Amino acid sequence: MFGAGGWGTALSLVLRATGRHPVLFARRPEFAEELRRERVNRPYLPGVHIPENLQVDSGVPDFRGAELFVLAVPTQFVRPALAPLARSFPRDLPVVSVVKGIEVGTLKRVSEVVRDVLGRVPVCVLSGPSHAEEVGRRLPTTVVAASTNHALARKVQAAFMTDRFRVYSHTDVKGVELGGAVKNVIAIAAGICDGLGLGDNAKSALLSRGLVEISRLGQALGARRTTFYGISGLGDLVTTCYSPWGRNRGVGLSIGRGKKLSQILSEMKMVAEGVETTRSVLALARRCRVSLPIVEEVHHVLFDDKDPRHAVADLMKRGAKSEIEDFEAPAREPRRRRARPRVAARRR
Repeated sequence: MFGAGGWGTALSLVLRATGRHPVLFARRPEFAEELRRERVNRPYLPGVHIPENLQVDSGVPDFRGAELFVLAVPTQFVRPALAPLARSFPRDLPVVSVVKGIEVGTLKRVSEVVRDVLGRVPVCVLSGPSHAEEVGRRLPTTVVAASTNHALARKVQAAFMTDRFRVYSHTDVKGVELGGAVKNVIAIAAGICDGLGLGDNAKSALLSRGLVEISRLGQALGARRTTFYGISGLGDLVTTCYSPWGRNRGVGLSIGRGKKLSQILSEMKMVAEGVETTRSVLALARRCRVSLPIVEEVHHVLFDDKDPRHAVADLMKRGAKSEIEDFEAPAREPRRRRARPRVAARRR
């Protein structure tokens, strides 16, 4: 388990419950020593006991005998975290990404970043409505294991399945990754909605239209539409937008109550993936010529200091549309063909 945050710690406990022997790798040696000594991850997963037989280490992992390499670090740190491992990483060792975000600048999904750094290694994505705080306490959780190699998806499914952690297999890696990433942006909007006290009507509409935006972008990038109405799409969106554990919703909640983004981030111990992902998602939408009004307004609030009340007003005042036509419209606007000048045929 490469990454000793709350999610990495919780998934290590899941694997331990299956009878496997995971090794939890922390980036800092002093943090690894703290985990070994105290047997609890106080900064990221307080109140959850780490058993004595769960090994905690730091530095470069020893890959000998490893069945899976589980990647559990924040999106924007994936590339630098993997770089020192590139030379020694076995090309046949499957990487299981449990990271939800899109890299700023390259606009790549995490599975693409993994292959940029490590080469053509097998990759599977594990995603869904799964707060570490609940998984660590063995509350029932269901996720999706997605890989273009269905045999690998089934292998990951079998590795993580317990009586408290159910895993479905999937093949739409793009859809599962995009659902997990973009829902964090919508969760910020949901938090703003709660912070402003806009009520249940507004929040339900926000989630419904947010799912349309997620699906619209996903289809433009080649994902299957049905994926976004499953566990890794709608399921993850609902959990993130309503749970008190949601860090992205928490950012939005604080903004809705009047705090500035810089202050919020300075007070946070963990990373809210949706903040930087907002930049990436909007850039992807512009590249694909896809309209994402909610994402655009979240971007204005986060990075242009727009009053969230004005953002809500601008969303509500948009031109009238048909919901049926909106759902059935193409994912992106058709590219206009340039008219070619007619050339008169020469007579022989």
